[in-house]
Amino acid sequence: MAPVSFSSMLANGCRSFSAPAALVRTLALTHVALSEHSNSYRHVKVAWFSRSSNKRKSARQSLKQDVSQPTAVSSANGYPEYTRLLPCPSDNGPPRIEHLVVSEGGPVLEYICKVLDLPLQFVADLIHFGAVYYALVCPRPPPTATQEQMRVFKEVTAPSVLKDRTSIKGKTVREAQKTFRITHPDQFVETGTYLRVHVHPKRFPRCYEIDWKSRIVAVTDEFVVLDKPAGTTVGGTTDNIEESCATFATRALGLTTSLMTTHQIDNCTEGCVVLARTKEYCSVFHGKIREKKVKKHYLALAAAPVPIGTITHYMRPINMAPRLTSEDFMERWSLCQLEVMECKEVPWPSSVVEQKYCIEDCGWPSKEYAYECKINLLTGRTHQVRAQLAALGAPIVGDSMYMPAAVAEMASPGRNPFGKYKKHYTHVTDKELAIEEWSAQHGKEPGVAIGLQACQISWDDGKYTFEAGAPWWRCN
Repeated sequence: MAPVSFSSMLANGCRSFSAPAALVRTLALTHVALSEHSNSYRHVKVAWFSRSSNKRKSARQSLKQDVSQPTAVSSANGYPEYTRLLPCPSDNGPPRIEHLVVSEGGPVLEYICKVLDLPLQFVADLIHFGAVYYALVCPRPPPTATQEQMRVFKEVTAPSVLKDRTSIKGKTVREAQKTFRITHPDQFVETGTYLRVHVHPKRFPRCYEIDWKSRIVAVTDEFVVLDKPAGTTVGGTTDNIEESCATFATRALGLTTSLMTTHQIDNCTEGCVVLARTKEYCSVFHGKIREKKVKKHYLALAAAPVPIGTITHYMRPINMAPRLTSEDFMERWSLCQLEVMECKEVPWPSSVVEQKYCIEDCGWPSKEYAYECKINLLTGRTHQVRAQLAALGAPIVGDSMYMPAAVAEMASPGRNPFGKYKKHYTHVTDKELAIEEWSAQHGKEPGVAIGLQACQISWDDGKYTFEAGAPWWRCN
């Protein structure tokens, strides 16, 4: 089912890497103390769909409350023994998403604790992280749902049941199925309410390793410019809005109102991002982006030389990674253009630097030289620089998603069905199979950093121009 997540600088110009010890993997904000909750409610779980593959019975036996110990793995069934979301783990575990229908109304914190056998503080943490959603009416299960799951769905969404629910009067079923975040542990959920609980939210341990004040580039009454560290998310994810640049920059500056996201760059990319201080300026900046008044320059560390000039591709209009591109015009595919302004040969980063910034070895055959390219982004598509350079046979250093495919195409030209050496397919099914096989050549999303930095951002014809510090590959 689809989810509805300045000061100090080093002598060589690199931003400070380390955070104050008091920040390291600890709660930045203290939860309001949780009162003892009554045990008088009876809660019955209606689990019509779950992405967790473990049996409910064995899971319940292993989920024990132990707030004195950090999360530890249970050997019985693979689930951890849940305690608190912090300290932050260094690695992300497998996802676990629970879909519930409330059978008896009450406070949402209490209901989830009872049904999933989770500790109060752990569920409170999930709500604080933005990992719990609700809808007044249960959305339709996915095609993989069982007959029993479909039976439950039809039962709780039957017209005879919905007509008696005053909370959805005046709403269409589609409107009532829209999901919203639970924002308070005491929020009341009535019978029939749908809940989605991201029990294992995506984590960002790098947030606790950064000296955030050293990453602030500029502060005005309307906006803040941040030199975003790689391995962090600008505004949060579907299941984690706590461990984000917007949240940690807000705290670093001691602001009372949260900073707001105006645009995105990939988690594995570092560099300039603009965060709005008011809703009004957030809207203003969005307008500047739509009107193409915002210019972005990137530094990319490519594994092979890139030609100077404007490069054009067309990107498949499917909102999922990897982003596939074609040199030839494709109907309904999105135009991607960038201008390579400079390309110079530089030493490949040393193993010490690669280890410090968690740069992944993606199988590139030659690691003596890399090529630093200055790029003017003419269109702003997701993964655009990464996908276009990889399509040219010059993937970005450390890009574990796109470099493996580029290596595969080098070894066997023609594997890319949209590349320079693409084959001619007589049957549609053959090309569909080739596209599927080509997608499989791509790897996973990088864990921390790749050789890509949003080095400069400007708008209003250069009236506002801001630059990031030196990219990680220059910080020896």
